[in-house]
Amino acid sequence: MAGSQIDHKTLVASLSDEVRVALTQTNDSTGLFKLASHVFALMLTSYWILSAAPLWQMALILQGVQIVFLFTLLHETVHDTPFASATLNRMVGWMCGLLIFLPPTWFRYFHLAHHRHTHDPEKDPELQGAEIDSIARYLWVVTGIPVWGFHFKTLIANAFGKSDYPYLPNNAAKRVRSEAQLLIGVYGFVFAASLYFANNVIFWLWIVPILLGQPFLRLYLMAEHGRCPHVANMFENTRTTFTNRIIRWLAWNMPYHAEHHAYPSVPFHKLPLFHKVAKEHLRMTENGYTAFHKYHINSLAKGKT
Repeated sequence: MAGSQIDHKTLVASLSDEVRVALTQTNDSTGLFKLASHVFALMLTSYWILSAAPLWQMALILQGVQIVFLFTLLHETVHDTPFASATLNRMVGWMCGLLIFLPPTWFRYFHLAHHRHTHDPEKDPELQGAEIDSIARYLWVVTGIPVWGFHFKTLIANAFGKSDYPYLPNNAAKRVRSEAQLLIGVYGFVFAASLYFANNVIFWLWIVPILLGQPFLRLYLMAEHGRCPHVANMFENTRTTFTNRIIRWLAWNMPYHAEHHAYPSVPFHKLPLFHKVAKEHLRMTENGYTAFHKYHINSLAKGKT
Protein backbone atom coordinates (compact mmCIF):
# COMPACT_ATOMS: atom_id res chain seq x y z
CA MET A 1 0.00 0.00 0.00
CA ALA A 2 1.43 3.39 -0.94
CA GLY A 3 1.11 6.01 1.77
CA SER A 4 1.90 9.72 1.78
CA GLN A 5 5.36 11.09 1.03
CA ILE A 6 5.98 12.11 4.66
CA ASP A 7 8.77 10.06 6.24
CA HIS A 8 8.92 8.87 9.84
CA LYS A 9 11.26 11.64 11.00
CA THR A 10 8.97 14.36 9.68
CA LEU A 11 5.92 12.82 11.32
CA VAL A 12 7.56 12.34 14.72
CA ALA A 13 8.98 15.88 14.63
CA SER A 14 5.52 17.23 13.93
CA LEU A 15 4.00 15.76 17.08
CA SER A 16 3.14 18.16 19.87
CA ASP A 17 4.75 17.79 23.29
CA GLU A 18 1.42 16.64 24.72
CA VAL A 19 1.07 13.90 22.13
CA ARG A 20 4.67 12.80 22.64
CA VAL A 21 4.12 12.44 26.38
CA ALA A 22 0.85 10.56 25.82
CA LEU A 23 2.50 8.17 23.38
CA THR A 24 5.71 7.43 25.31
CA GLN A 25 4.51 7.25 28.91
CA THR A 26 5.30 3.85 30.42
CA ASN A 27 4.00 2.11 33.53
CA ASP A 28 4.56 -1.18 35.31
CA SER A 29 0.96 -2.30 35.77
CA THR A 30 0.05 -2.64 32.08
CA GLY A 31 3.16 -4.65 31.31
CA LEU A 32 2.78 -6.85 34.40
CA PHE A 33 -0.86 -7.58 33.55
CA LYS A 34 0.10 -8.52 30.01
CA LEU A 35 2.98 -10.68 31.27
CA ALA A 36 0.66 -12.37 33.78
CA SER A 37 -1.74 -13.29 30.98
CA HIS A 38 1.15 -14.84 29.04
CA VAL A 39 2.34 -16.81 32.09
CA PHE A 40 -1.22 -17.98 32.79
CA ALA A 41 -1.59 -19.23 29.21
CA LEU A 42 1.70 -21.11 29.59
CA MET A 43 0.46 -22.68 32.81
CA LEU A 44 -2.65 -23.93 31.04
CA THR A 45 -0.72 -25.55 28.20
CA SER A 46 1.83 -26.96 30.67
CA TYR A 47 -0.97 -28.61 32.64
CA TRP A 48 -2.48 -29.91 29.40
CA ILE A 49 0.83 -31.56 28.47
CA LEU A 50 1.67 -32.96 31.91
CA SER A 51 -1.82 -34.41 32.39
CA ALA A 52 -1.63 -36.10 28.97
CA ALA A 53 -5.13 -34.82 28.28
CA PRO A 54 -6.63 -35.45 24.83
CA LEU A 55 -4.66 -33.79 22.02
CA TRP A 56 -1.77 -33.04 24.39
CA GLN A 57 0.57 -33.26 21.40
CA MET A 58 -1.15 -30.17 19.98
CA ALA A 59 -0.46 -28.43 23.28
CA LEU A 60 3.28 -28.91 22.64
CA ILE A 61 2.98 -26.58 19.64
CA LEU A 62 0.93 -24.03 21.58
CA GLN A 63 3.44 -24.16 24.43
CA GLY A 64 6.33 -23.66 22.04
CA VAL A 65 4.72 -20.76 20.21
CA GLN A 66 4.11 -18.99 23.50
CA ILE A 67 7.70 -19.50 24.66
CA VAL A 68 9.46 -18.49 21.44
CA PHE A 69 7.27 -15.42 21.07
CA LEU A 70 8.76 -14.20 24.33
CA PHE A 71 11.36 -12.98 21.87
CA THR A 72 9.03 -10.05 21.20
CA LEU A 73 9.00 -9.20 24.91
CA LEU A 74 12.80 -9.50 25.09
CA HIS A 75 12.90 -7.18 22.08
CA GLU A 76 10.69 -4.67 23.90
CA THR A 77 12.85 -4.72 27.04
CA VAL A 78 15.77 -3.59 24.86
CA HIS A 79 13.83 -0.34 24.41
CA ASP A 80 12.86 -0.16 28.13
CA THR A 81 9.20 0.20 27.18
CA PRO A 82 7.21 -2.75 28.61
CA PHE A 83 7.69 -1.46 32.16
CA ALA A 84 8.56 1.88 33.73
CA SER A 85 11.00 0.14 36.07
CA ALA A 86 14.47 -0.38 34.58
CA THR A 87 14.97 -3.30 36.97
CA LEU A 88 11.82 -5.02 35.71
CA ASN A 89 12.87 -4.51 32.10
CA ARG A 90 16.27 -6.11 32.77
CA MET A 91 14.92 -9.00 34.87
CA VAL A 92 12.12 -9.91 32.47
CA GLY A 93 14.40 -9.52 29.46
CA TRP A 94 16.98 -11.79 31.07
CA MET A 95 14.39 -14.51 31.76
CA CYS A 96 13.09 -14.32 28.20
CA GLY A 97 16.60 -14.59 26.81
CA LEU A 98 17.29 -17.57 29.06
CA LEU A 99 14.23 -19.44 27.78
CA ILE A 100 15.02 -18.93 24.10
CA PHE A 101 18.82 -19.32 24.31
CA LEU A 102 19.46 -15.71 23.31
CA PRO A 103 21.93 -13.71 25.46
CA PRO A 104 19.93 -10.59 26.42
CA THR A 105 22.78 -8.11 27.01
CA TRP A 106 24.42 -9.01 23.70
CA PHE A 107 21.04 -8.88 21.97
CA ARG A 108 20.48 -5.35 23.28
CA TYR A 109 23.48 -4.05 21.32
CA PHE A 110 22.65 -6.20 18.29
CA HIS A 111 19.08 -4.94 18.16
CA LEU A 112 19.89 -1.29 18.74
CA ALA A 113 22.33 -1.51 15.82
CA HIS A 114 19.46 -2.90 13.76
CA HIS A 115 17.40 0.18 14.66
CA ARG A 116 20.21 2.58 13.86
CA HIS A 117 20.86 0.97 10.48
CA THR A 118 17.52 -0.56 9.54
CA HIS A 119 17.72 -2.26 6.16
CA ASP A 120 21.22 -0.94 5.44
CA PRO A 121 22.84 -3.94 3.67
CA GLU A 122 26.27 -2.97 4.99
CA LYS A 123 25.45 -2.12 8.60
CA ASP A 124 22.18 -3.76 9.69
CA PRO A 125 23.29 -6.90 11.62
CA GLU A 126 19.92 -8.57 10.99
CA LEU A 127 20.71 -8.65 7.27
CA GLN A 128 24.11 -10.29 7.55
CA GLY A 129 23.80 -13.78 6.05
CA ALA A 130 20.02 -13.63 6.29
CA GLU A 131 19.12 -13.13 2.63
CA ILE A 132 16.27 -15.32 1.38
CA ASP A 133 16.84 -15.66 -2.35
CA SER A 134 15.10 -18.93 -3.19
CA ILE A 135 12.22 -21.13 -2.08
CA ALA A 136 14.74 -23.69 -0.79
CA ARG A 137 16.37 -21.02 1.38
CA TYR A 138 12.92 -19.84 2.54
CA LEU A 139 11.98 -23.37 3.67
CA TRP A 140 15.36 -23.84 5.38
CA VAL A 141 14.90 -20.63 7.38
CA VAL A 142 11.35 -21.62 8.36
CA THR A 143 12.61 -24.84 9.99
CA GLY A 144 14.31 -22.69 12.63
CA ILE A 145 17.56 -24.68 12.34
CA PRO A 146 19.66 -21.72 11.11
CA VAL A 147 18.55 -19.46 13.95
CA TRP A 148 19.25 -22.10 16.60
CA GLY A 149 22.71 -22.52 15.12
CA PHE A 150 23.20 -18.76 15.26
CA HIS A 151 22.02 -18.57 18.89
CA PHE A 152 24.35 -21.33 20.09
CA LYS A 153 27.30 -20.08 18.04
CA THR A 154 26.82 -16.60 19.52
CA LEU A 155 26.48 -17.95 23.06
CA ILE A 156 29.69 -20.00 22.83
CA ALA A 157 31.66 -17.24 21.08
CA ASN A 158 30.59 -14.73 23.73
CA ALA A 159 31.52 -17.13 26.55
CA PHE A 160 35.06 -17.38 25.16
CA GLY A 161 35.36 -13.62 24.76
CA LYS A 162 35.24 -13.73 20.98
CA SER A 163 32.71 -10.92 20.83
CA ASP A 164 34.38 -8.56 18.38
CA TYR A 165 31.13 -7.24 16.96
CA PRO A 166 31.23 -3.77 15.36
CA TYR A 167 28.16 -2.72 17.35
CA LEU A 168 29.50 -3.84 20.74
CA PRO A 169 31.32 -1.12 22.74
CA ASN A 170 34.56 -2.14 24.41
CA ASN A 171 33.19 -1.49 27.89
CA ALA A 172 30.41 -4.05 27.31
CA ALA A 173 32.60 -6.97 26.24
CA LYS A 174 33.23 -8.19 29.78
CA ARG A 175 29.53 -8.13 30.66
CA VAL A 176 28.64 -9.99 27.47
CA ARG A 177 31.26 -12.66 28.26
CA SER A 178 30.12 -13.05 31.88
CA GLU A 179 26.50 -13.26 30.82
CA ALA A 180 27.20 -16.02 28.30
CA GLN A 181 29.19 -17.99 30.88
CA LEU A 182 26.37 -17.63 33.40
CA LEU A 183 23.77 -18.78 30.88
CA ILE A 184 25.82 -21.83 29.95
CA GLY A 185 26.22 -22.60 33.65
CA VAL A 186 22.46 -22.39 34.20
CA TYR A 187 21.74 -24.62 31.20
CA GLY A 188 24.36 -27.13 32.36
CA PHE A 189 22.89 -27.25 35.86
CA VAL A 190 19.31 -27.65 34.64
CA PHE A 191 20.13 -30.42 32.18
CA ALA A 192 22.41 -32.22 34.66
CA ALA A 193 19.71 -32.11 37.33
CA SER A 194 17.17 -33.42 34.83
CA LEU A 195 19.44 -36.37 34.00
CA TYR A 196 20.33 -37.04 37.63
CA PHE A 197 16.72 -37.17 38.76
CA ALA A 198 15.62 -38.94 35.56
CA ASN A 199 13.00 -36.23 35.08
CA ASN A 200 11.99 -35.37 31.54
CA VAL A 201 9.68 -32.44 32.40
CA ILE A 202 11.95 -29.81 30.84
CA PHE A 203 12.15 -31.94 27.70
CA TRP A 204 8.36 -31.92 27.21
CA LEU A 205 7.60 -28.45 28.60
CA TRP A 206 10.54 -26.56 27.13
CA ILE A 207 12.87 -28.22 24.62
CA VAL A 208 10.42 -30.04 22.35
CA PRO A 209 7.93 -27.12 22.40
CA ILE A 210 10.48 -24.45 21.39
CA LEU A 211 11.69 -26.61 18.51
CA LEU A 212 8.08 -26.95 17.32
CA GLY A 213 7.29 -23.29 17.95
CA GLN A 214 10.30 -21.69 16.26
CA PRO A 215 8.95 -22.03 12.68
CA PHE A 216 5.95 -19.90 13.64
CA LEU A 217 8.24 -17.16 14.95
CA ARG A 218 10.31 -17.32 11.75
CA LEU A 219 7.17 -16.89 9.62
CA TYR A 220 6.10 -13.96 11.76
CA LEU A 221 9.49 -12.20 11.71
CA MET A 222 9.92 -12.50 7.95
CA ALA A 223 7.04 -10.10 7.45
CA GLU A 224 8.66 -7.30 9.47
CA HIS A 225 11.23 -6.33 6.84
CA GLY A 226 11.00 -8.99 4.15
CA ARG A 227 10.74 -7.61 0.60
CA CYS A 228 11.04 -4.04 1.84
CA PRO A 229 13.37 -1.63 0.00
CA HIS A 230 16.81 -0.58 1.28
CA VAL A 231 15.84 2.98 2.14
CA ALA A 232 16.04 5.14 5.27
CA ASN A 233 12.33 5.85 5.73
CA MET A 234 10.95 3.52 8.41
CA PHE A 235 7.51 3.73 6.84
CA GLU A 236 9.02 2.16 3.74
CA ASN A 237 11.72 -0.24 4.97
CA THR A 238 9.48 -1.83 7.61
CA ARG A 239 6.10 -3.50 7.25
CA THR A 240 3.01 -3.28 9.42
CA THR A 241 0.88 -6.41 9.15
CA PHE A 242 -2.81 -6.21 9.94
CA THR A 243 -3.79 -9.26 11.93
CA ASN A 244 -6.09 -10.54 14.68
CA ARG A 245 -6.06 -9.80 18.40
CA ILE A 246 -4.54 -13.16 19.33
CA ILE A 247 -1.38 -12.56 17.30
CA ARG A 248 -1.16 -8.96 18.49
CA TRP A 249 -1.44 -10.25 22.08
CA LEU A 250 1.14 -12.98 21.49
CA ALA A 251 3.61 -10.57 19.84
CA TRP A 252 3.14 -7.63 22.22
CA ASN A 253 1.60 -5.51 19.43
CA MET A 254 4.73 -5.79 17.29
CA PRO A 255 2.72 -6.41 14.10
CA TYR A 256 2.56 -2.58 14.23
CA HIS A 257 6.18 -2.79 13.25
CA ALA A 258 6.61 0.25 11.04
CA GLU A 259 5.14 2.32 13.86
CA HIS A 260 7.59 0.75 16.31
CA HIS A 261 10.57 1.53 14.09
CA ALA A 262 9.36 5.05 13.44
CA TYR A 263 9.10 5.80 17.17
CA PRO A 264 10.77 3.07 19.31
CA SER A 265 10.01 4.90 22.57
CA VAL A 266 6.30 4.11 22.22
CA PRO A 267 5.45 1.19 24.58
CA PHE A 268 3.59 -1.83 23.21
CA HIS A 269 0.21 -0.78 24.63
CA LYS A 270 0.38 2.63 22.93
CA LEU A 271 1.25 1.32 19.45
CA PRO A 272 -2.42 1.02 18.39
CA LEU A 273 -2.81 4.71 19.28
CA PHE A 274 0.31 5.69 17.33
CA HIS A 275 -0.97 3.61 14.42
CA LYS A 276 -3.95 5.95 14.17
CA VAL A 277 -1.53 8.86 13.86
CA ALA A 278 0.78 7.17 11.37
CA LYS A 279 -1.51 4.95 9.28
CA GLU A 280 -1.92 7.31 6.32
CA HIS A 281 1.89 7.54 5.98
CA LEU A 282 2.62 3.80 5.97
CA ARG A 283 4.00 2.60 2.67
CA MET A 284 4.47 -1.11 3.40
CA THR A 285 1.49 -2.95 4.86
CA GLU A 286 -0.09 -6.36 4.41
CA ASN A 287 -3.49 -7.80 5.26
CA GLY A 288 -2.37 -10.80 7.27
CA TYR A 289 0.60 -13.14 7.38
CA THR A 290 -0.87 -15.60 4.91
CA ALA A 291 -1.10 -12.82 2.33
CA PHE A 292 2.50 -11.79 2.97
CA HIS A 293 3.87 -15.30 2.56
CA LYS A 294 1.83 -15.91 -0.57
CA TYR A 295 3.39 -12.74 -2.02
CA HIS A 296 6.84 -13.72 -0.74
CA ILE A 297 6.75 -17.23 -2.20
CA ASN A 298 5.34 -16.04 -5.53
CA SER A 299 8.15 -13.47 -5.77
CA LEU A 300 10.77 -16.14 -5.06
CA ALA A 301 9.21 -18.45 -7.63
CA LYS A 302 9.58 -15.67 -10.21
CA GLY A 303 13.23 -15.24 -9.28
CA LYS A 304 12.77 -11.89 -7.55
CA THR A 305 15.02 -11.24 -4.54
